[in-house]
Amino acid sequence: MGVKIVATNRKARFEYFLIEHFEAGLELKGSEIKSIRAGQASLAEAYVQVDGRQAWLVNAHIAPYEEANRFNHDPKRMRRLLLHKKEIRQLWDDVRKKGMTIVPVSIYLKDGRAKLEIALAKGKKLYDKRQDIQKRDMEREMGRRNRY
Repeated sequence: MGVKIVATNRKARFEYFLIEHFEAGLELKGSEIKSIRAGQASLAEAYVQVDGRQAWLVNAHIAPYEEANRFNHDPKRMRRLLLHKKEIRQLWDDVRKKGMTIVPVSIYLKDGRAKLEIALAKGKKLYDKRQDIQKRDMEREMGRRNRY
């Protein structure tokens, strides 16, 4: 069937150095998966919280499904991430180190199931962001020159 990307966190790559990527399943309600299949999800202010036993996706917005009426879900509720114990333990150990965090990178559908790509990340300093902006501007300028 393939992979269909539903939502990406565009600021994740700008704000953080993404060190290691993980694929996590999402524990969703029926109306949530229908909204995701319709492309109604956002990771703009979302983050991942780990408590040593479980991992949670916090503050991700999945729009209410129109046809679900009274059985609808809360758009910003915490959603449990489905990971192996070993992966949760590794994330828990790495997050306790200074400057490390877990950021959601994208939500996608893989063989009909919703998956979340998360990454272990380290925050960028202002000068790192400036270098990224400068590099992007130079690449854009080279693209313009090559076109003409």
